[in-house]
Amino acid sequence: MLRLFAAIVLSITVPGFARAAPLDTKAKEILLIEESTGTVLFERQADAPIPPASLAKLLTAEYVFRELKEGRIRPDIRYKVSEYAWRTGGALSRTSTMFAALNSDISVMDLLRGVIVHSANDACIILGEGLAGSDAAFAEKLTARAKELGLSSTALANSNGLPDPGNKTSIRDLARLAMHIRAAYPEYAGLFGEEDFEWNKIRQRNRILKLGIGLDGMALGFAEGVGYGIVATTERNGTRLYLAMSGLGSDKERVAETRRVLDWGFSNFARRTVFRQDETVAEAPVFGGDAARVPLRADKNVDIFVPVDTEDKIRARIRYTWPLTAPVSAGQKIGAMELSLGGRKILETPVYASAPVGAGSLASKAWDGLKELMFFWL
Repeated sequence: MLRLFAAIVLSITVPGFARAAPLDTKAKEILLIEESTGTVLFERQADAPIPPASLAKLLTAEYVFRELKEGRIRPDIRYKVSEYAWRTGGALSRTSTMFAALNSDISVMDLLRGVIVHSANDACIILGEGLAGSDAAFAEKLTARAKELGLSSTALANSNGLPDPGNKTSIRDLARLAMHIRAAYPEYAGLFGEEDFEWNKIRQRNRILKLGIGLDGMALGFAEGVGYGIVATTERNGTRLYLAMSGLGSDKERVAETRRVLDWGFSNFARRTVFRQDETVAEAPVFGGDAARVPLRADKNVDIFVPVDTEDKIRARIRYTWPLTAPVSAGQKIGAMELSLGGRKILETPVYASAPVGAGSLASKAWDGLKELMFFWL
Protein backbone atom coordinates (compact mmCIF):
# COMPACT_ATOMS: atom_id res chain seq x y z
CA MET A 1 0.00 0.00 0.00
CA LEU A 2 1.28 3.46 -0.90
CA ARG A 3 2.03 5.57 2.20
CA LEU A 4 2.01 9.36 2.05
CA PHE A 5 2.09 12.17 4.59
CA ALA A 6 -1.12 14.07 5.30
CA ALA A 7 -1.78 17.13 7.40
CA ILE A 8 -4.66 18.70 9.33
CA VAL A 9 -4.36 22.49 9.65
CA LEU A 10 -6.02 24.48 12.45
CA SER A 11 -6.07 28.17 13.35
CA ILE A 12 -6.18 28.82 17.09
CA THR A 13 -6.83 32.00 19.04
CA VAL A 14 -4.69 32.23 22.15
CA PRO A 15 -5.64 34.93 24.70
CA GLY A 16 -2.85 37.30 25.62
CA PHE A 17 -0.95 37.22 22.33
CA ALA A 18 0.79 40.18 20.74
CA ARG A 19 3.89 40.97 18.80
CA ALA A 20 6.92 40.96 21.06
CA ALA A 21 9.19 43.97 21.05
CA PRO A 22 11.59 43.39 18.14
CA LEU A 23 14.97 41.81 18.88
CA ASP A 24 17.92 42.77 16.71
CA THR A 25 20.79 40.84 18.21
CA LYS A 26 24.40 41.01 17.08
CA ALA A 27 24.74 37.22 17.28
CA LYS A 28 25.07 35.54 13.90
CA GLU A 29 23.61 32.27 15.23
CA ILE A 30 21.17 32.22 18.12
CA LEU A 31 18.45 30.12 19.74
CA LEU A 32 16.36 31.08 22.80
CA ILE A 33 14.09 28.40 24.33
CA GLU A 34 11.72 28.27 27.32
CA GLU A 35 12.30 25.07 29.28
CA SER A 36 8.90 23.82 30.49
CA THR A 37 7.11 24.11 27.13
CA GLY A 38 10.04 23.86 24.73
CA THR A 39 8.80 27.01 22.96
CA VAL A 40 11.37 28.63 20.69
CA LEU A 41 11.19 32.35 21.49
CA PHE A 42 13.78 33.45 18.93
CA GLU A 43 16.15 31.86 16.47
CA ARG A 44 18.49 32.79 13.66
CA GLN A 45 20.71 30.41 11.70
CA ALA A 46 20.26 27.87 14.52
CA ASP A 47 21.16 24.93 12.26
CA ALA A 48 24.19 26.53 10.59
CA PRO A 49 27.39 24.48 11.12
CA ILE A 50 29.85 26.11 13.53
CA PRO A 51 33.04 24.96 15.27
CA PRO A 52 32.09 24.24 18.89
CA ALA A 53 35.34 25.42 20.48
CA SER A 54 35.09 25.00 24.27
CA LEU A 55 31.33 24.48 24.00
CA ALA A 56 32.28 20.90 23.02
CA LYS A 57 33.06 20.33 26.69
CA LEU A 58 29.32 20.12 27.37
CA LEU A 59 29.20 16.83 25.46
CA THR A 60 32.26 15.53 27.34
CA ALA A 61 30.55 16.38 30.64
CA GLU A 62 27.30 14.71 29.52
CA TYR A 63 29.10 11.51 28.56
CA VAL A 64 30.82 11.29 31.96
CA PHE A 65 27.55 12.08 33.78
CA ARG A 66 25.92 9.14 32.00
CA GLU A 67 28.77 6.80 32.87
CA LEU A 68 28.43 7.82 36.52
CA LYS A 69 24.64 7.56 36.57
CA GLU A 70 24.65 4.10 34.99
CA GLY A 71 27.33 2.85 37.39
CA ARG A 72 30.10 2.10 34.90
CA ILE A 73 32.48 4.43 36.75
CA ARG A 74 32.59 5.99 40.22
CA PRO A 75 33.32 9.61 41.21
CA ASP A 76 36.41 8.51 43.14
CA ILE A 77 38.02 6.53 40.29
CA ARG A 78 41.38 8.13 39.46
CA TYR A 79 42.89 8.59 36.00
CA LYS A 80 46.56 9.23 35.30
CA VAL A 81 47.82 12.42 33.64
CA SER A 82 49.63 11.35 30.48
CA GLU A 83 52.34 13.35 28.76
CA TYR A 84 49.96 13.93 25.85
CA ALA A 85 47.32 15.43 28.14
CA TRP A 86 49.96 17.48 29.96
CA ARG A 87 51.48 18.89 26.76
CA THR A 88 48.30 19.28 24.69
CA GLY A 89 45.95 20.65 27.32
CA GLY A 90 48.14 21.60 30.28
CA ALA A 91 50.17 24.67 31.14
CA LEU A 92 52.53 24.16 28.17
CA SER A 93 49.62 24.50 25.76
CA ARG A 94 48.84 28.07 26.88
CA THR A 95 45.14 27.19 26.69
CA SER A 96 42.51 26.87 29.40
CA THR A 97 43.81 24.29 31.89
CA MET A 98 43.47 22.95 35.44
CA PHE A 99 47.30 22.61 35.65
CA ALA A 100 47.23 18.84 36.17
CA ALA A 101 50.71 17.60 37.08
CA LEU A 102 52.41 15.10 34.77
CA ASN A 103 52.06 11.45 35.94
CA SER A 104 49.76 12.42 38.82
CA ASP A 105 46.34 10.81 39.14
CA ILE A 106 43.09 12.70 39.61
CA SER A 107 39.57 11.59 40.55
CA VAL A 108 36.74 11.69 38.04
CA MET A 109 34.84 14.22 40.14
CA ASP A 110 37.79 16.61 40.30
CA LEU A 111 38.34 16.22 36.57
CA LEU A 112 34.68 17.07 35.99
CA ARG A 113 35.12 20.21 38.07
CA GLY A 114 38.13 21.03 35.95
CA VAL A 115 36.06 20.65 32.78
CA ILE A 116 33.06 22.63 34.03
CA VAL A 117 34.56 25.32 36.27
CA HIS A 118 37.99 25.79 34.61
CA SER A 119 36.92 24.81 31.05
CA ALA A 120 40.14 22.77 31.29
CA ASN A 121 41.45 21.13 28.13
CA ASP A 122 43.78 18.81 30.06
CA ALA A 123 40.88 17.52 32.20
CA CYS A 124 38.93 16.58 29.06
CA ILE A 125 41.87 14.64 27.62
CA ILE A 126 42.54 12.82 30.90
CA LEU A 127 38.90 11.75 31.11
CA GLY A 128 38.93 10.67 27.46
CA GLU A 129 42.07 8.58 27.90
CA GLY A 130 40.70 7.02 31.06
CA LEU A 131 37.37 6.11 29.46
CA ALA A 132 38.44 5.16 25.95
CA GLY A 133 42.22 4.74 25.89
CA SER A 134 42.91 7.84 23.81
CA ASP A 135 41.39 11.24 23.15
CA ALA A 136 40.70 10.30 19.51
CA ALA A 137 38.86 7.12 20.52
CA PHE A 138 36.89 9.12 23.09
CA ALA A 139 35.93 11.65 20.41
CA GLU A 140 34.42 8.80 18.38
CA LYS A 141 32.34 7.83 21.41
CA LEU A 142 31.25 11.44 21.86
CA THR A 143 30.14 11.65 18.23
CA ALA A 144 28.16 8.43 18.58
CA ARG A 145 26.60 9.76 21.79
CA ALA A 146 25.60 12.97 20.00
CA LYS A 147 23.71 10.91 17.43
CA GLU A 148 21.97 8.95 20.21
CA LEU A 149 20.78 12.26 21.65
CA GLY A 150 19.48 13.45 18.28
CA LEU A 151 22.23 16.06 17.87
CA SER A 152 22.43 15.53 14.13
CA SER A 153 24.79 18.43 13.39
CA THR A 154 27.44 17.46 15.94
CA ALA A 155 30.67 15.54 15.38
CA LEU A 156 33.89 15.83 17.39
CA ALA A 157 37.51 15.01 16.63
CA ASN A 158 38.64 15.70 20.19
CA SER A 159 37.13 16.01 23.65
CA ASN A 160 37.73 19.69 24.33
CA GLY A 161 36.98 21.62 21.14
CA LEU A 162 40.56 22.67 20.41
CA PRO A 163 40.79 23.69 16.73
CA ASP A 164 40.27 20.74 14.38
CA PRO A 165 38.38 20.59 11.05
CA GLY A 166 36.56 17.50 12.35
CA ASN A 167 34.81 19.48 15.09
CA LYS A 168 31.37 20.77 14.18
CA THR A 169 28.03 21.47 15.81
CA SER A 170 25.10 23.89 15.64
CA ILE A 171 23.49 26.31 18.05
CA ARG A 172 20.34 24.17 18.07
CA ASP A 173 22.32 21.07 19.07
CA LEU A 174 24.08 22.97 21.85
CA ALA A 175 20.83 24.32 23.30
CA ARG A 176 19.24 20.87 23.20
CA LEU A 177 22.30 19.37 24.87
CA ALA A 178 22.18 21.95 27.67
CA MET A 179 18.48 21.24 28.30
CA HIS A 180 19.13 17.49 28.29
CA ILE A 181 21.96 17.77 30.82
CA ARG A 182 19.88 19.65 33.39
CA ALA A 183 16.87 17.33 32.89
CA ALA A 184 18.75 14.01 32.88
CA TYR A 185 21.40 14.66 35.55
CA PRO A 186 19.96 16.91 38.28
CA GLU A 187 22.42 15.39 40.74
CA TYR A 188 25.35 16.80 38.74
CA ALA A 189 23.83 19.98 37.25
CA GLY A 190 24.91 21.90 40.35
CA LEU A 191 28.53 21.61 39.22
CA PHE A 192 27.81 24.29 36.60
CA GLY A 193 26.89 26.67 39.42
CA GLU A 194 30.11 26.21 41.44
CA GLU A 195 31.80 29.58 41.65
CA ASP A 196 35.40 28.40 41.86
CA PHE A 197 37.65 25.35 42.03
CA GLU A 198 41.24 25.06 43.24
CA TRP A 199 43.72 22.57 41.80
CA ASN A 200 47.49 22.40 42.07
CA LYS A 201 47.32 25.40 44.45
CA ILE A 202 45.72 27.52 41.72
CA ARG A 203 42.16 28.77 42.27
CA GLN A 204 40.09 29.81 39.28
CA ARG A 205 36.60 31.25 39.23
CA ASN A 206 33.83 29.96 37.00
CA ARG A 207 34.06 32.31 34.02
CA ILE A 208 30.40 32.17 33.09
CA LEU A 209 29.28 33.00 36.63
CA LYS A 210 31.94 35.70 36.73
CA LEU A 211 29.99 37.56 34.01
CA GLY A 212 27.77 38.79 36.84
CA ILE A 213 24.43 38.61 35.04
CA GLY A 214 22.70 35.95 37.11
CA LEU A 215 23.43 32.84 35.04
CA ASP A 216 23.33 29.31 36.45
CA GLY A 217 26.23 28.34 34.20
CA MET A 218 26.90 26.27 31.21
CA ALA A 219 29.82 27.14 28.88
CA LEU A 220 31.72 29.81 26.96
CA GLY A 221 33.56 29.39 23.67
CA PHE A 222 35.74 31.21 21.16
CA ALA A 223 36.75 30.13 17.66
CA GLU A 224 39.14 32.03 15.42
CA GLY A 225 37.29 33.48 12.45
CA VAL A 226 33.90 32.73 14.01
CA GLY A 227 33.89 34.75 17.20
CA TYR A 228 32.62 34.40 20.72
CA GLY A 229 29.86 32.01 21.77
CA ILE A 230 27.89 31.04 24.84
CA VAL A 231 25.46 28.40 26.09
CA ALA A 232 23.66 29.74 29.16
CA THR A 233 20.62 29.18 31.33
CA THR A 234 18.90 31.09 34.11
CA GLU A 235 15.58 31.18 35.92
CA ARG A 236 13.38 34.10 36.97
CA ASN A 237 10.05 33.83 38.77
CA GLY A 238 9.67 30.14 37.95
CA THR A 239 10.52 30.51 34.24
CA ARG A 240 13.77 29.03 32.91
CA LEU A 241 15.28 30.08 29.59
CA TYR A 242 18.13 28.51 27.63
CA LEU A 243 20.23 30.65 25.31
CA ALA A 244 22.83 29.54 22.78
CA MET A 245 24.67 32.13 20.66
CA SER A 246 27.70 32.31 18.38
CA GLY A 247 29.41 34.81 16.11
CA LEU A 248 29.81 37.69 18.57
CA GLY A 249 32.65 40.15 18.12
CA SER A 250 34.15 40.32 21.61
CA ASP A 251 33.81 39.08 25.16
CA LYS A 252 32.24 42.42 26.10
CA GLU A 253 29.69 42.09 23.32
CA ARG A 254 28.91 38.52 24.43
CA VAL A 255 28.12 39.70 27.95
CA ALA A 256 25.95 42.58 26.74
CA GLU A 257 24.01 40.46 24.25
CA THR A 258 23.46 37.64 26.73
CA ARG A 259 21.96 40.05 29.24
CA ARG A 260 19.87 41.86 26.61
CA VAL A 261 18.45 38.71 24.95
CA LEU A 262 17.52 37.09 28.26
CA ASP A 263 15.89 40.30 29.51
CA TRP A 264 13.90 40.43 26.27
CA GLY A 265 12.73 36.84 26.66
CA PHE A 266 11.65 37.24 30.27
CA SER A 267 9.86 40.57 29.79
CA ASN A 268 7.99 39.97 26.51
CA PHE A 269 6.49 36.49 26.92
CA ALA A 270 3.97 34.68 29.11
CA ARG A 271 2.76 31.10 29.41
CA ARG A 272 -0.56 30.18 27.73
CA THR A 273 -2.38 26.85 27.28
CA VAL A 274 -3.33 25.97 23.69
CA PHE A 275 -4.90 22.56 24.43
CA ARG A 276 -5.58 20.88 27.76
CA GLN A 277 -4.55 17.31 28.49
CA ASP A 278 -6.86 14.78 26.78
CA GLU A 279 -8.77 17.56 24.95
CA THR A 280 -9.60 16.57 21.35
CA VAL A 281 -7.36 18.66 19.11
CA ALA A 282 -8.59 17.28 15.75
CA GLU A 283 -9.95 14.16 14.05
CA ALA A 284 -8.15 12.08 11.44
CA PRO A 285 -9.90 9.94 8.80
CA VAL A 286 -9.55 6.17 9.27
CA PHE A 287 -9.76 3.69 6.38
CA GLY A 288 -11.37 0.28 6.81
CA GLY A 289 -12.68 0.92 10.30
CA ASP A 290 -15.98 0.73 12.16
CA ALA A 291 -15.74 4.52 12.54
CA ALA A 292 -14.83 7.01 9.82
CA ARG A 293 -12.64 9.21 12.02
CA VAL A 294 -10.53 8.96 15.17
CA PRO A 295 -10.20 11.82 17.69
CA LEU A 296 -6.66 12.97 18.43
CA ARG A 297 -5.23 14.34 21.67
CA ALA A 298 -1.98 15.28 23.34
CA ASP A 299 -0.97 13.36 26.46
CA LYS A 300 -0.34 16.55 28.48
CA ASN A 301 -1.29 20.21 28.42
CA VAL A 302 0.08 21.87 25.30
CA ASP A 303 1.49 25.14 26.61
CA ILE A 304 3.50 27.74 24.78
CA PHE A 305 5.16 31.01 25.66
CA VAL A 306 3.66 33.84 23.65
CA PRO A 307 3.98 37.62 23.56
CA VAL A 308 1.68 39.35 26.04
CA ASP A 309 -1.27 41.80 26.04
CA THR A 310 -3.61 41.14 23.09
CA GLU A 311 -4.95 38.39 20.79
CA ASP A 312 -3.94 36.83 17.50
CA LYS A 313 -3.92 33.39 15.90
CA ILE A 314 -1.31 30.70 15.69
CA ARG A 315 -1.36 27.76 13.30
CA ALA A 316 -1.37 24.11 14.31
CA ARG A 317 -0.45 21.50 11.71
CA ILE A 318 -0.93 17.83 12.56
CA ARG A 319 1.20 15.55 10.39
CA TYR A 320 0.56 11.81 10.12
CA THR A 321 1.14 8.96 7.69
CA TRP A 322 -1.75 8.51 5.21
CA PRO A 323 -3.78 6.39 4.89
CA LEU A 324 -4.43 5.69 8.57
CA THR A 325 -5.89 2.17 8.56
CA ALA A 326 -7.92 0.28 11.15
CA PRO A 327 -7.60 -1.13 13.68
CA VAL A 328 -6.43 1.84 15.76
CA SER A 329 -5.93 1.40 19.52
CA ALA A 330 -6.59 4.05 22.15
CA GLY A 331 -3.30 5.73 23.06
CA GLN A 332 -1.67 4.82 19.75
CA LYS A 333 0.69 7.52 18.50
CA ILE A 334 -0.74 8.91 15.27
CA GLY A 335 1.55 11.78 14.38
CA ALA A 336 2.89 15.12 15.56
CA MET A 337 1.35 18.55 16.04
CA GLU A 338 3.49 21.51 15.04
CA LEU A 339 2.61 24.99 16.29
CA SER A 340 3.85 27.93 14.27
CA LEU A 341 3.64 31.69 14.29
CA GLY A 342 4.24 33.81 11.21
CA GLY A 343 5.59 30.77 9.38
CA ARG A 344 8.08 30.06 12.20
CA LYS A 345 7.84 26.79 14.09
CA ILE A 346 7.70 27.34 17.84
CA LEU A 347 6.79 23.90 19.23
CA GLU A 348 6.21 20.27 18.21
CA THR A 349 4.47 17.60 20.30
CA PRO A 350 3.13 14.08 19.55
CA VAL A 351 -0.61 13.36 19.22
CA TYR A 352 -2.38 10.10 20.09
CA ALA A 353 -5.69 8.37 19.37
CA SER A 354 -8.06 9.07 22.24
CA ALA A 355 -10.48 6.24 21.31
CA PRO A 356 -10.15 2.87 19.57
CA VAL A 357 -11.34 2.22 16.04
CA GLY A 358 -12.00 -1.42 15.21
CA ALA A 359 -11.89 -3.13 11.83
CA GLY A 360 -15.00 -2.45 9.74
CA SER A 361 -17.14 -4.71 7.61
CA LEU A 362 -16.07 -6.03 4.22
CA ALA A 363 -18.36 -3.52 2.54
CA SER A 364 -16.91 -0.56 4.47
CA LYS A 365 -13.37 -1.70 3.66
CA ALA A 366 -14.22 -1.91 -0.02
CA TRP A 367 -15.78 1.56 -0.01
CA ASP A 368 -12.79 3.03 1.85
CA GLY A 369 -10.46 1.34 -0.61
CA LEU A 370 -12.31 3.00 -3.47
CA LYS A 371 -12.13 6.40 -1.74
CA GLU A 372 -8.40 5.91 -1.17
CA LEU A 373 -7.84 5.13 -4.84
CA MET A 374 -9.90 8.14 -5.93
CA PHE A 375 -8.04 10.40 -3.48
CA PHE A 376 -4.68 9.19 -4.77
CA TRP A 377 -5.54 9.90 -8.41
CA LEU A 378 -6.97 13.30 -7.53
